[in-house]
Amino acid sequence: MNKGEFVEALADRLDVSRAQADRSLSAVLDIIAERMAAGEKVSFTGFGSFEVSERAARTGRNPQTGATIEIAAARVPKFSAGASLKNAVNGK
Repeated sequence: MNKGEFVEALADRLDVSRAQADRSLSAVLDIIAERMAAGEKVSFTGFGSFEVSERAARTGRNPQTGATIEIAAARVPKFSAGASLKNAVNGK
């Protein structure tokens, strides 16, 4: 499912226009991204949580040449699924 399909399903579920569903989804995603960029954890009980993880600098290899390269430290988004989501995926 891509964003357009999700927006369509959301519009049908909420009985709103596709434009309203698109604005709502965009607002939710923007808020999650803003809070994560500020270093905050965003949690939805049962569904899961979004947070920023620190990835340390490390040495890697160029797969084409085999040359050693330095990979800089980075902040990366991380999602941890909650119990209800895990159960739904596993058919429980």
